[in-house]
Amino acid sequence: MQLAMNPIGAVASSLSNLAGAGGLPGSVSKSTQGAAPFSDLMTDAIGQVSHLEDQAHAAVAGLMTGSGVDVHQAMIAAQKASMAFELALAVRNKAVQAYQQMIGMQF
Repeated sequence: MQLAMNPIGAVASSLSNLAGAGGLPGSVSKSTQGAAPFSDLMTDAIGQVSHLEDQAHAAVAGLMTGSGVDVHQAMIAAQKASMAFELALAVRNKAVQAYQQMIGMQF
């Protein structure tokens, strides 16, 4: 069950690291020099979302075949996958919005 919360925790910790950096966007502070690149954090989070979706598909398939999966276990797995996907989609939308704002800036 704790593994299921990792996508949310990974994205939340990466966002808190970005918010807590305290420097300008182009500067590198001492606290972020040892941190993992943002692309690695996003790749890991997307991989964990995919893993949750696979677990949900397996739980639903187990429920349909009658192989010992309870209804509540399948529903919980499906909701976890759904929430992780919605969070990933929201992060993607914010990244696209930030990119569009950067493109629209006049220097």
